[in-house]
Amino acid sequence: MARTLSLVVRNLVFTVVVPGLGGFWAPWQILGGHYPAPAMWEAVVVIAAGVALYVWCVWNFAAVGRGTPGPWDAPRQVVATGPYRWVRNPIYLAALLVVLGQAWLFMSLPLLAYAGAMALCCHLFVIGYEEPMLRRRFGSAYLDYRNAVPRWVPRPPRRALRATADHTAAAGPDAANGAVGR
Repeated sequence: MARTLSLVVRNLVFTVVVPGLGGFWAPWQILGGHYPAPAMWEAVVVIAAGVALYVWCVWNFAAVGRGTPGPWDAPRQVVATGPYRWVRNPIYLAALLVVLGQAWLFMSLPLLAYAGAMALCCHLFVIGYEEPMLRRRFGSAYLDYRNAVPRWVPRPPRRALRATADHTAAAGPDAANGAVGR
C-alpha cells in the first residue's frame, strides 16, 4: 500500500512539474499571462485527446513499470503495452497535442512556434539522451522494442511484439533481465 501511494504521489508531482509547466504554464506565459477568449472550440477535442493520452501513458509507466516518466525515477522495465505498442514516444506526442490544441483554440502563431520548438527539443532529447540511455539500461529488450515500434508516427502493433510483451509480462518484472513487459 505504501509503495502504491508513493508511486501515485511521484507521478502526480512529475505531472504537475513537467507537463504542467511545459503544457500549460509556458503557453499561458506566451499568451501574455492570460488565456484569451477561445476562437476555435473544436480544438478542445485535440487538447482532451492529448490529456487522455498522457494519463494513459503515465498509468502504463506506473502499473507496468512501477516508475514515472521522469528519467530520475524511470520504470524498471521497457513499457510495451497500451500506447507504447503503437509508438515509442506517446508522452511527447500527448504534450504536442495539448500545445497544438491550445495554438488552434486561441489561433496563436506564437503557440504554434512554441509547439515546433517543443517538437524539436523532444526529438533531440530522445535521440541524444533517452534512446542511448534505454539501450544501455535494457539492452537487447529495448533494441527489439525499438526495431518493432516506430519513434514518432504511430503504427498498429505487430503480432510479434504483442506476443513478446504478453509473455514477458506474464513472467514478471525480472523476465528477460527486467525488460519488455508493458
